[in-house]
Amino acid sequence: MTDLTTTRIERRFADLKTQGRAGLVTFITAGDPDYDLSLQLLKAMPAAGADVIELGMPFTDPMADGPAIQAAGLRALKSGMTLKRTLQMVRDFRQNDNDTPIVLMGYYNPIYSYGVETFLVDALAAGVDGLIVVDLPPEEDAELCMPALKAGLNFIRLATPTTDDKRLPAVLKNTSGFVYYVSIAGITGTRSAANADIAAAITRLKRHTNLPLAVGFGIKTADQAAAVAKAADAAVVGSALIQRIADNLDTNGRPKAGLVEAVLSLIRDLAAGVRRGRA
Repeated sequence: MTDLTTTRIERRFADLKTQGRAGLVTFITAGDPDYDLSLQLLKAMPAAGADVIELGMPFTDPMADGPAIQAAGLRALKSGMTLKRTLQMVRDFRQNDNDTPIVLMGYYNPIYSYGVETFLVDALAAGVDGLIVVDLPPEEDAELCMPALKAGLNFIRLATPTTDDKRLPAVLKNTSGFVYYVSIAGITGTRSAANADIAAAITRLKRHTNLPLAVGFGIKTADQAAAVAKAADAAVVGSALIQRIADNLDTNGRPKAGLVEAVLSLIRDLAAGVRRGRA
C-alpha cells in the first residue's frame, strides 16, 4: 500500500484518535439543489460537526445509490452541475478551509470522459484529498487507483458484508486514507444493519488492515451514529442529509428559506451522537 501519511485524511483520523472519539463523515451531492446553496451548505458543515466530507459527483446512472441520492443527482444535473463545476466547488470551499478533508465520491464514467490525467491534476489543484469510485474493482486499479495514489490522492475502497476473507486482501491492497464499510448489501438509504453485525464486521476487518474504518449505509439518527461510533472510527451519513434537503424543497422543487439550517441541524445532532458513542 502506498504511504500517504501527509494527506488531510490521514491527519484528521490521527487527530480523532488523539481525541479518543470517532468521526462524522457527511455526504451531499455537489450542486443539490443548486450550486450556491450546495456551496453554502458545504462551507458550513465543518462547524456543524462534519469531520470529513464526501462530495458526490452527479451522474446520470448511479447504480449503487438509492432513490434519495438518485433524485439529488438529477436535481444537481438539472441545475447545470458538471464535474468541472464540482471541482470549482471544492476550490471555492478551500478559500476558507484548508483542513477539512474532501473526498469525491461517484462513478468512473465522468472521470473517464474528463480524462484521467487532467482530472487528477485539476482535483489536486482544487484541494481534493481522496476518491471513492464505486464501480472500479481492484482488478481495474491501473485505470485510476494507481495513478491517483501516485499523484498523492487517497483512494478509498468499499468493503461489504459479502467481501469475504479471501477477497479482502485484493480490496485492501491499494486502499489508503480509510476503508468504507458498507454495512448492508444493496443500495444506499434503504435499511440499517444490526449493531452486533457491524461490530463483528469491524473486528474481522481490523484483522486485515490498520486503516481507519468508516461505516455507512442506513445511518439516519444520532442514536444510530452513536452506536456505530462505539466500534468504528467514523460514521458515514448521506441519504438522511439528502432526504433533509428534499424535504425542504417546495412542490416546484425550489428550496425553502430554511433549507441550509435544516440540514445543519441534523448534522449537529449526528455529530453529538458520534461524540457520545465512546463517552
